[in-house]
This record gives sequence, C-alpha cells and structure tokens, in this order.
Amino acid sequence: MGRTDSIERILIRGTNWVGDTIMAIPALRELRRVFPSAHVTLLVRPALVGLFREVDVADEILPLDLRSARGYWEAVFALRSRRYDLAVLLPNAFGAALLAFAARIPIRAGYPTDGRAWLLTHRIPFPPRWRRQHQVYDYLHLVAELERQVLGTERVSFADPVPRLTVSEGRRREALAFLAARGVEMSRKIVVLNPGAVNSRAKQWLPERFAAVGDALLERGDVSVVLIGTPAERPVSEAVRRHMRRTPVVVTGETSVDLMVAILSCAHLVISNDTGAAHVAPAVGTPVIVLFGPTEDFATRPFSDRAVVIKRPVACAPCMRRECPIDHRCMTAIQVEDVLRPASQLLEGGAASVRSVSFGAERVG
Repeated sequence: MGRTDSIERILIRGTNWVGDTIMAIPALRELRRVFPSAHVTLLVRPALVGLFREVDVADEILPLDLRSARGYWEAVFALRSRRYDLAVLLPNAFGAALLAFAARIPIRAGYPTDGRAWLLTHRIPFPPRWRRQHQVYDYLHLVAELERQVLGTERVSFADPVPRLTVSEGRRREALAFLAARGVEMSRKIVVLNPGAVNSRAKQWLPERFAAVGDALLERGDVSVVLIGTPAERPVSEAVRRHMRRTPVVVTGETSVDLMVAILSCAHLVISNDTGAAHVAPAVGTPVIVLFGPTEDFATRPFSDRAVVIKRPVACAPCMRRECPIDHRCMTAIQVEDVLRPASQLLEGGAASVRSVSFGAERVG
C-alpha cells in the first residue's frame, strides 16, 4: 500500500493509564496528520474517555471494557463488524495484539514485545534508544516507522513532542464552581496535592509529609489546598487530612477524569507523585512538582518545561517495583523542604524562577 486513501478505517488501541495516554498524544496527532482521509477510532478504557473531550486526535473515541471474558469477546465481534483496515497498537502487551488479530484486522502494527510478534503483520523495529529515551519518542517512532512501512513516506515530525490538552473556558468555569461549592476560596491561589498512586504504593510519598507541605502552603494566607485522586486513593487523602493542622478541601474520589482535567487547568500549582495527574497538569498548562522514587524519571517524567522532578538518588533505585521490599528509602529521603522550596518559587515567580533547584531536584523538558 502506498496511498493514504487505501486505508479507510484505522483502529488505535490506546494505552491503559492516564500518564501513558498523555505521553502518546503527540504520536496520535502525527498519525491523524499522516492519514488525513481515514476514519480514526481510538479504543480506550471507559475511565479514560474524559481525557479526549476536546482533543482532536480521532474521529471517534470507543470506550470498551476488556477486563472480563464476556467484555473481551463482545469487543472482538464489535470490532469485526466495523471492518478496520489497520490496527495501531500503542500498548506493548500480548492482549492488545490478540484483540486485533481476533477482530480480523488485516494490518496490525506494533512493537514485537511480550511474545506477540507472530500476531503482527508489521513488526515495528525498536528505536535506537529503546528504553533509554523518553517514552513520547517511542510512540512517535512507532507511528513514523508504520508510515514508512505502509505508505513508503517519511512525514512524521519529531519537532513538537510536547503533549497538550485543551480545556475550554466553559469547562474551567464548571470546575471553579465545583471547587467553590466545596469550600475553596476563589480569591486565593489553588494548589492541588495528589498524594496517591493507584497502581503502586512504592511511588507514594509519606502522607505526613504531604500534610506538612499542605500546612506550610496554607500558612501563607494566599493559598487554597485541594486534595485530588481516584476513589481508590481516598484513604491516602484522608490520611493526609488527618495529619494536617489546617483544613484542606478533599475532592478525592468525587471527580470524573473530565472534571479532574478541568480542575488541574484551574490550579496555580500541582504537587504529585509519579502518576496520571502529574502528566495532565503540564499538558493543560499548569506547573507541576513530581516526586520520583522507584521509577525511571528520564523515561516517564512529564515531558514539559512546566515540570520539576524531585528525587533523591539511592543505590536501589530505579527498581520499578510496586511494593518496596525494604525501607522505601527512595521516597523517605525526599524532605518537606525539597518540595516547599520550588513550590514557593513557582507560586511567587512562575516557572522561570525554578530553572536551578537545590540538590535532589532537576528541571525537565
């Protein structure tokens, strides 16, 4: 195939986590540009649909729950009936390729990982710096090599790999009204704390230290502190609130992904563990401070000059574990002042004031 109009229907199998989905946005935009006449469907978990409310990367967002056998086979038959010409597999898991194979999609492209090479018609070679570069480039490389193999052209651009999300003024007004109804003082700067990490307890900074940061910010007198997260992270937010002397506003578990995106766009600063909100914040234009411990910050940190990474290098990190088998030293080494110093600078002078941060913190982007 050498013409874009010979591929009429494309299925993109989206990633499973908020952070990965944000990092894939530049690649999704390039795929849309390379196949301008095709009908593009993005298949995502139902919980992630809200990320794409105002993001023009597909003609259709298809929410499918594949966690049960029944849901999986319902998805297979639904996809067969749609007669896709091409499946682009962003996740590296075996199941993503098996779904496209079972749905009888004739062209199936992805990285040959997880023992799935035989299920792919187009095995995308790993990029030269595979596992040694930021993940946004891995997604872009996948689309670029797909274009080369299928169309014989090389038009994918790596010049603007920064993920961006759009939030309209109407959505921002709704988010502000939601916060005001829960007691947030609108005349103050809004700082959002995200103390959970639903897929990894090892990523979580200590609740009492998040609490100390929250108290110090509230003592300024010009800040409102809001705790946010998923329903599963509510106990962590409650632990933070119990440790605080002053009273934050807790909306953890009360927001959809759509509303979470809008709230983060209204914030003046977000302080987060290495989880989805840390990627959403800079994508909507809000500065973020991200605490890293067991994971590789060079590959999965927010790809933005609005992000500051805080970490204290230890010999056993990055271990990539979800549970720490020892003393959680990578996270306990991060002190309250490590976070408060750049937080104060960002609140007082904006992102430009945090180009040089004390030991344990580094600028990213």
